[in-house]
Amino acid sequence: MISLANSYSVYDPFARIYNEYYANREETMQLLEMLQLPHLTQEAHILDLGCGTGQVAQLLLKKGYKVTGLDESDGMLHYARKNAPGANFILGDIRYFELPSTFDGVISTGSSLNHILSLEELKGVFHNVYTAMLENGLFLFDLYLEEYFQSENDSMIAGDVKDEYVWGARASYHVEEKISQTKVTIFELLKENWQRLDITMLMKSYSREEVQSALENVGFTEVSIYNAERLFEKSGTAGEVYFVCRKPLS
Repeated sequence: MISLANSYSVYDPFARIYNEYYANREETMQLLEMLQLPHLTQEAHILDLGCGTGQVAQLLLKKGYKVTGLDESDGMLHYARKNAPGANFILGDIRYFELPSTFDGVISTGSSLNHILSLEELKGVFHNVYTAMLENGLFLFDLYLEEYFQSENDSMIAGDVKDEYVWGARASYHVEEKISQTKVTIFELLKENWQRLDITMLMKSYSREEVQSALENVGFTEVSIYNAERLFEKSGTAGEVYFVCRKPLS
C-alpha cells in the first residue's frame, strides 16, 4: 500500500524543470482551437485550472482572451507570472477554490486533474468549476486513463542533462489503488557542489464512465469524450482522453 496523499509542495522544486521541459504548448492550443475556442467570443474570460508555468495562458492572451490561472504551487506561479504577465494568477488548491460565476470557459490541461486522488475530491473540483462558469460556458480538460499508466509502468519516462542540473523520472503503477507514482531525482549545481533532491508525485486513474457520471451529477450537459490518439492521429497517446462539457442555460 502507498500513502494516498499528495504533498503539493513537491511541485515547487519541479517548477523550473516543468517550465523548460514542458514549455511547448502548441498541441494544447490546437486542441482548444478544435474543441472549445470556436464556441467562445474573442473577448471571453477563461479560467486555466492547474495552470502550471503559464505557457497556455500566454498563448491565450496572444489571441485576445482574458485569462485567470489558478495553481497550488507558488513555484509554478513564479514562472507563470513571467511567461504571461497579462494574466491574473491565483495561488490556491484546485480542490477547494471558490470563484464567482464570471468565466465563459474553463480549461485544465497537462493532466492536472489526475493529481486529484479521490473521486469525491474530483467531484468537488467539478462543482467549483460549475459555480465559477457563466451559463452556456464550456469546460475542457484532459485525463490519463489506466491504459496510459500501465504503458508507462516501471519505466523511465523523462529526464535531461543540463550544465547546472540533471534530472530523471521513473513511473510505476499500482493496480489495486489505481495510483501512478512518479519518482523524480534532481541533481542541481549550487555553489560548485552538486545537491540531490528526490520528490514523489502521485496520480489517480479514473474511468470514462465515473468521470462522465460525476460531471452530469454536478449539472454539466453535452458531455463529449475524445481519444487523443485518434484526434491527433499519432501513436504514443493511448489512454489519453479529453472531456468537453457545457453548463446549461437555466
